[in-house]
Amino acid sequence: MSITYKDAAGIEGMRVACKLASEVLDYLTPFVKAGVTTKEIDKLANDYMVNVQGTVSATLGYQPPGYPPYPASLCTSLNHVVCHGIPNDKPLKKGDIMNIDVTVITKDGWFGDNSRMYLIGDVSIAAKRLCKVTFEAMWHGIMRVKPGARLGDIGHAIQTFAESQGFTVVREFCGHGIGKKFHEEPQVLHYGRPGTLEELKPGMTFTIEPMINAGKRDIKDGPEKDGWTIVTRDHSLTAQWEHTILVTETGYEVLTLSAGSPPAPDFVKAQQVPQAA
Repeated sequence: MSITYKDAAGIEGMRVACKLASEVLDYLTPFVKAGVTTKEIDKLANDYMVNVQGTVSATLGYQPPGYPPYPASLCTSLNHVVCHGIPNDKPLKKGDIMNIDVTVITKDGWFGDNSRMYLIGDVSIAAKRLCKVTFEAMWHGIMRVKPGARLGDIGHAIQTFAESQGFTVVREFCGHGIGKKFHEEPQVLHYGRPGTLEELKPGMTFTIEPMINAGKRDIKDGPEKDGWTIVTRDHSLTAQWEHTILVTETGYEVLTLSAGSPPAPDFVKAQQVPQAA
């Protein structure tokens, strides 16, 4: 499978899909609080996608080779769950941290993919710092995106920053190309060496979605044995943020921005961050 480069129409299709994906997270934000179940959040998301946006979830029924069909419209990964947590009937409680990962498909067939961390009530200083550093690590990777750069530059920037803060980077999962398919080439590793792997060229669209652990980087299947849930081996907290990025002629454009998107960190040059419409 080769990398797809989007033309002007494809880029516009991706802009629409990605903004809609971000707006699902905007919509969910007020509902994410103690006492609410992740299954209730999942239903809210599905109803909003189908009835308000006219999109559908990319995850519902998604079944890559070797996996059972994914049973929900989004992923809710709580505390030590690294990724692919399946919504359930357990209420959220104060002190939890949770990643919500949403991918929509528009009626034109374009995919938009993003995730955010949510802090439930007062969380520990350590949990807050993990979420902040992971967000900043993602942006350190995003800032390396420009024509002529290499995918290894992105991974190296994320890894060196996260490890400098005392955290570890999950290696078994990565970002990915995206367009009219959920997962396309290239794979976008969140660790690596600068100057290695594929060269970035205008028209490429891919996700940057580092998973950062407070403890060791090792992971394992969750106790649920549902074929999807992945947890930290040492039960330490983990966090993830995700944006979909376009390589432009001069740098990058963050496609998954909307009115409720958390602002970029101060170190990101203002002129590089397109404002949501």
